[in-house]
Order: sequence, then structure tokens, then C-alpha cells
Amino acid sequence: MNSDNDLQIAGDILEVPHLLQPPREHPVTVAEFVGLARSIAADRAQWADLVRFDATTRWYHRLRTGPGYEVWLLSWLPGQGSGRHDHGPSSGVLTVLEGTLTEHTARGTRALGAGAQRVFAPGYVHEVVNDALEPAVSLHVYHPGLTEMPMHTSPHCEARAVTA
Repeated sequence: MNSDNDLQIAGDILEVPHLLQPPREHPVTVAEFVGLARSIAADRAQWADLVRFDATTRWYHRLRTGPGYEVWLLSWLPGQGSGRHDHGPSSGVLTVLEGTLTEHTARGTRALGAGAQRVFAPGYVHEVVNDALEPAVSLHVYHPGLTEMPMHTSPHCEARAVTA
């Protein structure tokens, strides 16, 4: 079978919940970071009262830190987006808590509704946008903690040679 689907190529830890273990106090594996994100998402008392919306930019709040990782809470009003970027040397887990976000990558576009998670490695380039009509809230776990977020030229913004 020839497919461009990353689930078929490499498998997806998120599709085998029986392999996920309860998070340790300080996670160290991808599965444990996914478990940490899921446990925070399930406990609205940890984050719901902290959410704010800002009409001028995405709002964000560092929710937690631990040895070598940090957890961020973000809110997205309709039309707000991240721009095309990667996370430098950090791996991450993106979890949509409320609403719907759209992720654009070189492989295509995917809508992420509440409960959806994406796991990514260092150098993973994507753009996340709230294309919906309702606000969205997301949780982001980075390991190591996020120290850089290089921006990339969007494909529709690249200069093109014009021939006469």
C-alpha cells in the first residue's frame, strides 16, 4: 500500500490509548507527555478560569513547568493564527481543548476539534489557525521548554519569478 498518511507510515501513539500510562509527576517519554496533556485537558478546573481572549493577538499563559518541559494554554479568536513556524529543538504535544483549529503542513490541511491531539518532533513545520466562527482553546506541551519559534515564509507569500 502506497500512502502519504503518516498514521500508516509510522503509526500513531494516540490511536492506541491502552499503551498510554498515567503521567508521572514529571514526564520523560512522548507517551507520558501525551498523558500529561490529556490529564490537564480532562481537568477543566486546572485551566478554564485562566482563559482570556485578546482581539489583537493570540493569548497565551504558561500553565506549568517541570524539569525540561513546559505547558502553555492558548486562546484563539476566529481568524487568529500562528504563522508558519517550527519549534526549534523542542518536541511538542498540541491538544485542542475547545473549538476547532486548522493545522496546515506540507502534507496538507487537517481540522482539529476538541480532544484532538498532534505530536510533533523538532523541526516540524506547521501553521495553526482558527478558521471557525467560534473561539478555540488549546494546550501545548514542549520538551525541552520552548526557547525558539523560527518563522517560515508561507508558500503563498514566496516570491515567484516572472518571465516576460
